[in-house]
Amino acid sequence: MTERLWARTILKGTASGPVLASPEALSFWGGVDPATGRIIDVHHPLHGQTVTGRILLMPSSRGSCTGSGVLLDLALNDRAPAALIFADPEDVLTLGALVAEIFGHTLPVLRASPEAFARMAGATRIAITAETLMADDQPIELRAAEHAALALSENDMAMLKGRDGPATAQAMRILCAMAAQQGAEELIDVTQAHIDGCIYASPANLTFAQTMADMGGKVVVPTTMNAISVDHEHWQIQGVPDGFGSPAAQLADAYVKMGCRPTFTCAPYLLDTAPGAGEAIGWSESNAVIFANSVLGARTAKHPDFLDLCIALTGRAPLSGVYLDAHRKAKLVIDVALPQNPDGAFWPLIGYIAGLLAPDRIPLLGGLASAHPGRDELKALCAAFGTTSAAPMLHIEGVTPEAADAVDPDTPAVVIDRALMASTWKKLNAGPAQIDLVAIGSPHASLAECRALAGALDGRPIDDAVTLILTVGPETKARISADGTLARLNASGVTTVSDICWCSISEPVFPPTAKTVLTDSGKYAHYGPGLSGRNVRLGSLADCVAAALTGTAPQRLPEWLET
Repeated sequence: MTERLWARTILKGTASGPVLASPEALSFWGGVDPATGRIIDVHHPLHGQTVTGRILLMPSSRGSCTGSGVLLDLALNDRAPAALIFADPEDVLTLGALVAEIFGHTLPVLRASPEAFARMAGATRIAITAETLMADDQPIELRAAEHAALALSENDMAMLKGRDGPATAQAMRILCAMAAQQGAEELIDVTQAHIDGCIYASPANLTFAQTMADMGGKVVVPTTMNAISVDHEHWQIQGVPDGFGSPAAQLADAYVKMGCRPTFTCAPYLLDTAPGAGEAIGWSESNAVIFANSVLGARTAKHPDFLDLCIALTGRAPLSGVYLDAHRKAKLVIDVALPQNPDGAFWPLIGYIAGLLAPDRIPLLGGLASAHPGRDELKALCAAFGTTSAAPMLHIEGVTPEAADAVDPDTPAVVIDRALMASTWKKLNAGPAQIDLVAIGSPHASLAECRALAGALDGRPIDDAVTLILTVGPETKARISADGTLARLNASGVTTVSDICWCSISEPVFPPTAKTVLTDSGKYAHYGPGLSGRNVRLGSLADCVAAALTGTAPQRLPEWLET
């Protein structure tokens, strides 16, 4: 063995199996079907492969925090990878494997040196024991887990020992384990939490939540809830099968029972409880985390599902990552060649490309300040960035609050030019021009976006062959009902749905006969094909309105890319 061929144990276990290696990170939620273990992300190089029983190697995970729930479900149903080996630090799938261990399923997790990762990625089979690691016939040094000493306060120790009940004690055990693997030396108080694990990605999410609720778990900080998987009050009327609707509603109810506020939105930054600059919070949901860190200047790691509840039950989070000043610096400068008069589709496109260029690091985007992006443009950019990158934040020169001090002089730089924009646009618009369904509200639409849609339709009726669905949070729906916007949308034939968002919508709310979708969301343009099995195209709000009225999407580059 050479000194450079080594891997470190993150979670112990024994496993062997064929290698499945990828140079690109993967989101298990929206990227792996929990019912089969098949990779469904059509944009991923491993699309169509199955993770079950394989030694899965990839740089890290990316995208959704819900990947931990998908991995837990795979483990509980014997469809998980045999082991996970990463090149970079990783939290989401590691947490899923940690919780699987609590339920009696062991899934080894390793982190490898670059040389060992490359060697193992080229192997046919890998075998892992408590003390050895073999890639084909090549031994790889297996190092023990390396954890900093975690200093717990008296209150932490009391929670850990069961003072506040078994659910809180379990939450503290999980928090301590994750803090140790992150290298945290202490925990930090948070002022609020946001739960992502309320999405019914799999039965495992319900198993975990009900277990913690039955153990008497109660949140100790104000806690909002992500979009859920059904319209809580109307799913039966909407024809959702009981086999899905009932457990999805039960999952939401379990979190409400533990004291969470039923906000049911993937855009908690739109609520009146949005955090301020410098505020330490414990949020999950990738787009929300990136917006909170980047735009609001709050501080939160991209906490995985399950850890979000542990934070809410204790009011504590590991002091690591972007909670610390040193880890909020940009590691890549991305200069954007700003086109003339870009429309709304520009922002998710740039976020999507930025994530591809910075899959594992925080970038600083330059060249955008003169376009004066508002909150909705930044929302679209952050959501798309979180789809293709594992980073919990970004900076935009002249726009976001920490950008001025975010970059060192020797930081490497790349460029997003017209050619890259055009090629990525074509990649996200490969489907047919005939549109059956228009998807607005991923993340949930703001009040201003709802009003803009109503104004663009201007009372004109949607084509009989097209369905336009707008997803919003319950609070936004109440506001558009009160100010008349909802009536205007109804008059044009828009279906407005609350509680769920496009990344959790399912049939029959998703029209079963629809074949091609047009969306203004970079996030849904990426995840939609895998989640729905349909063609999904990206466009501006104007494109979406035109398609809703005519049934046809533009078959051209946007004008700002052509000129």
